[in-house]
Amino acid sequence: MNILIDIVHPAHVHLLRNFYHEMTGKGHKVVVTCKHIPSAMQLLDMYGIPYIYLGEKKDNIVLKALEQVWYNMKLLRIARREKCTIAVGSSITLAHIAALSKWSLFRKRINAILLDDDDDEVEPLYAKYGHPFADVVLSPQDTPRVTKKVIYYPAYHELAYLHPNRFTPDSSVLDDAGIHYERDAKGNVVNVEPYFVMRFNAFKAHHDVGVVGLTIENKRRMVQLLSQHGKVFITTERNIDEEFMPYQLRVPQDKVHSLLYYATMFVGDSQTMTSEAAVLGTPSIRCNTFVGRIHYLEEEEHRYRLTYGFRPENSEAMFSRVNELLAMGTAALKAEWAKRRAVLLSEKIDYTAFLTYFIESYPQSVSATRHADAEFWKRFK
Repeated sequence: MNILIDIVHPAHVHLLRNFYHEMTGKGHKVVVTCKHIPSAMQLLDMYGIPYIYLGEKKDNIVLKALEQVWYNMKLLRIARREKCTIAVGSSITLAHIAALSKWSLFRKRINAILLDDDDDEVEPLYAKYGHPFADVVLSPQDTPRVTKKVIYYPAYHELAYLHPNRFTPDSSVLDDAGIHYERDAKGNVVNVEPYFVMRFNAFKAHHDVGVVGLTIENKRRMVQLLSQHGKVFITTERNIDEEFMPYQLRVPQDKVHSLLYYATMFVGDSQTMTSEAAVLGTPSIRCNTFVGRIHYLEEEEHRYRLTYGFRPENSEAMFSRVNELLAMGTAALKAEWAKRRAVLLSEKIDYTAFLTYFIESYPQSVSATRHADAEFWKRFK
């Protein structure tokens, strides 16, 4: 089987890196392409994933639309050259080249499996110009969808790489970050010094138009509050504000999830990192105008009580919640969240295991998954 993966965001490297190694380990050919996204390219190198470079990525939404045609043709040529018959990922280009391939009567067709965890209402352009051209849209259970091509599964994207089957925290990140900790008689990490991870988003994607997150005033106020209770580490998509430079995160990218695992709390305006913290059992606080509009985060908040979302106009409620959590103390907070995480994991699956099955068994897997019962999902625990 020859498979094409197109990376358009650093999170997609994490989403598909285990799938890549699973499939290549089974003898399948997997071709990876990537636009000029330095952090994504660095991650691909870190995880030993070779890729074909596609060139610069535009931030301007008009330029994005114009260059999309060029990317479609370039990626279609690569897929033809590499004889790929199936495309997997979250890139809208994969859906487009699949549709283009079906217009030819003399060449092999490409089937596109889109991985989409956002609600249609949040990403209307992707839903309108991506979903109709895909063969299948894989989404977390109950995500609102218009397309009948959707197939649901009980997991989140973050469980492709942070499920216990795929992730073991690396305690060396605590040494890298200068965090004090102890070990018990069995060698387990205990009594970790309180610290906090913060993430500030750039909101440059097509679906981010008009979206806002933490204001500079609230960033400043939150840093001051958290600094009274432990060390603060900040990570951003783009250049960090000068006043926050002393807090800038400087651990290797492949250790960020371990840092998040041991953290007392995560605070930011990033969707992905909020969910990552939640599935790792770290309390997370998110503030942006997406709050209340994304199903999987709403489920993590209201069903599993692992995260809390606040719109910018409700920042006072956010600070009140943070103070409530801090009052619990680090040990009690982490113990309670470990229990809540256990409930989530008991109801969710290893997404990489499912995705590997789905692609290897495609197209028979479409019918099998649509009619899946509880026993079917147990094989992916």
